[in-house]
Amino acid sequence: MPAVFALQFLGGGRMAEALLGGLLAADALPVADVSVVEVLDERRAELERLHPGLHVTATPEPAADVVVATKPAQVAEALAVARGAGLRRVLSIAAGVTTGALEAAAGPVPVVRAMPNTPALVGEGASAVAAGVHAGPDDLAWAERLLGTVGTVVRVPEEQMDAVTALSGSGPAYLFLVAEALVDAAVRAGLPADTADALTRQTILGSARLLAEGADPADLRAAVTSPGGTTAAAVRVLEDLDLRGAFSAAVAAAAERSRELGG
Repeated sequence: MPAVFALQFLGGGRMAEALLGGLLAADALPVADVSVVEVLDERRAELERLHPGLHVTATPEPAADVVVATKPAQVAEALAVARGAGLRRVLSIAAGVTTGALEAAAGPVPVVRAMPNTPALVGEGASAVAAGVHAGPDDLAWAERLLGTVGTVVRVPEEQMDAVTALSGSGPAYLFLVAEALVDAAVRAGLPADTADALTRQTILGSARLLAEGADPADLRAAVTSPGGTTAAAVRVLEDLDLRGAFSAAVAAAAERSRELGG
């Protein structure tokens, strides 16, 4: 066991485990150089079982770099303890916690705030990073390398992080709600529930892959929408019901709530 770990996770929840798994799968760090701080006995045992050789502890230990993955209300306390153990740099994936709040707890060290999302659990995350006052290009590049093991990473100024939270942070829930609604609608239209579910899942997956190839969403929609056809009839209903307005209002509400949670 090294005297000082290269990387330490404060919190061993699902998002921390996703990032840990991505790092280990990419051979970005040897497992012996990583430590996870997790207060729950049962979860510590689970992490040790899932990642043989991983050092899991109940309290922070000396580490060069720290990933904050606790609940937002626990961030200040966790960082204060880690500061006492000699942290040198911080990446926070705690939702809504500003770089100013992180720096107040961590001290005058480089701090990078990130907003990942749950598709990171399957290596398809979308993350944004913003630098604190002490963080330079090397620190942002370090954060991008870590988060890049589980998906796509973009840089934004911190004032845009609430919008990022509302889009990609909360966005998976919007799409899951769409999936629920499509299954329900297909059942009402006469399909068995299992058939509706299977077709919905594959339709969303295939459409996402088309989007990933880089075509404009409007062009993809137009390619499916023959004039006077079935898709045109459906899209007309969605436009009449102001689907765009509903999404606009939803994203605005999420962004506002993010601002409130961030103080």
